[in-house]
Amino acid sequence: QVQIVESGGGLVQPGGSLRLSCIGSGVTFTRYAMTWYRQAPGKGRELVATAFGTGRGANYAESVKGRFTISRDDPKNTVYLEMNSLQPEDTAVYYCNRAEPFRVHWGQGTQVTVSL
Repeated sequence: QVQIVESGGGLVQPGGSLRLSCIGSGVTFTRYAMTWYRQAPGKGRELVATAFGTGRGANYAESVKGRFTISRDDPKNTVYLEMNSLQPEDTAVYYCNRAEPFRVHWGQGTQVTVSL
């Protein structure tokens, strides 16, 4: 059974940091580009970051460039998103998945709320 589980979200003050984790079971992340998306209330799903194969670099949305870092641990089938200098506009549910066209069923996501 394919399952993706995101974790690590929470409530944080502006300027704070969080580290999100994404682990897959029944689905391999190895050799696939991996992505983090987010969806804010009333908005569509936004691509935040893409990690290409190990050692092949990453891309980021302009809105998070310099603040977020995506990384991967292929032996653990896990992807991370390190988020620093968080702002209220980063508030959203965060999801990870394999990059198109190899996307699988979405997980439940993890809620990140940035507020005083």
